[in-house]
Amino acid sequence: QVQLVESGGGLVQAGGSLRLSCAASGSIFSINAMGWYRQAPGKQRELVVIKTSGGITNYADAVKGRFTISRDNAKNTVYLQMNNLKPEDTAVYYCKASGVRSYYSRGDYWGQGTQVTVSS
Repeated sequence: QVQLVESGGGLVQAGGSLRLSCAASGSIFSINAMGWYRQAPGKQRELVVIKTSGGITNYADAVKGRFTISRDNAKNTVYLQMNNLKPEDTAVYYCKASGVRSYYSRGDYWGQGTQVTVSS
């Protein structure tokens, strides 16, 4: 069974930095895209950034120039370096793996979410 495990969330002051990690496991052959979404209280889940196995990257306008995604395809792991954090970045951040092919299944998978809180 495919699982995504996230780590790295926490509380930080505005202007600070955090690094999120997400590792996918479960007899995986390939993953098309890995990325991060976030959901703030009372709001819909939104895309933060996504990166394909071929290196194509798409950032939300709100995080361009501040957040950087990196991906280790061999380890099925994706990272999100978040710099110059703002209070409006406060949300639960979810990792998503899309187009997963594993020994047992195919599909898209989500992590459990990790809280990021930015104080002003």
